This record gives sequence, C-alpha cells and structure tokens, in this order.
Amino acid sequence: MRFQTYWVLVVLTLLAGCVNQNKTATLEDLYTRDVKLPDGSKFRAEVVTSKFDMSRGMMFRDKLDSDRGMLFIHGEPGLFPYWMYQVRIPLDLIWMDQNRLITQIVPNAEPCKSESAAKCPQYGGSRRSLFVLELNAGMAEKHKLKLGDRLDF
Repeated sequence: MRFQTYWVLVVLTLLAGCVNQNKTATLEDLYTRDVKLPDGSKFRAEVVTSKFDMSRGMMFRDKLDSDRGMLFIHGEPGLFPYWMYQVRIPLDLIWMDQNRLITQIVPNAEPCKSESAAKCPQYGGSRRSLFVLELNAGMAEKHKLKLGDRLDF
C-alpha cells in the first residue's frame, strides 16, 4: 500500500509542475516563439519547420502585424534562397547561422507580380544558414540589424 501511495504522490507532483498558474496555454504558444533583437525589441514569430510550410511561407497574406514575423528553421545548415511568389506584402529577410548570428539581410524584398513562379527573382541564400526570419519591410533598418548581430529565440 505504501508503494502505491508513493507513486500517486509522484504523479501528482509531476502534474502540478506542468500547470502554469499565470497563463493558459494556447495553440499559438505551440507554433510561435519570441525572437529578441539586439536592441531588446521582441517579435512573436510563427515557427516553420516542414518543407510544405516553408514553400508556402507568407503567401496569400494581406498583412503582417508590426510585432509579428515568421521564423524558418531548416534541418541543417545550407544555402537557402527565398522568393516572393504570391507574397502580397514587402518583407525583410534575415538569414542566421547555427549560432543565431546574422549572415545575410535582404531588406524590402518586394512581392513578385508575375503569374509564373519561374519568373520571380530569388533573394539571398548565398551564405550558409540554419534560420531565416521574415519581418515587415523596414524592420531591419528600424532596429539597426547588421551582419554578425545575434538574435535570441
């Protein structure tokens, strides 16, 4: 009987540790994370890891809130050019290496107006990276981001 009581107490203790009394968890918590810039500014970024979601990215969206972004996490470092096919808003594209240091910035990438994906230009991807962050156009300049800066997420 003591053995059963012990395990019940262990399970209850573990469950109690899983409860956050200050905030109710939401689906957004599961699919987003905070990204902190060197100047202390924070953006809430959608996290994208699957090839399908990466190919879709910011397509078909009419706006992006000023405190939001999209963070692409590639499986391993590589060269990852991006394009703006069927993206409706201009974006800043920020590549980072495995240490989260900025390796490349493409400011104000304009949406591609072509009906053909093959006619859309590719941006960046000329330096090895693991992460790519998309923010509204102008954010990289506003927050004075530069090569070698570290982003925290």
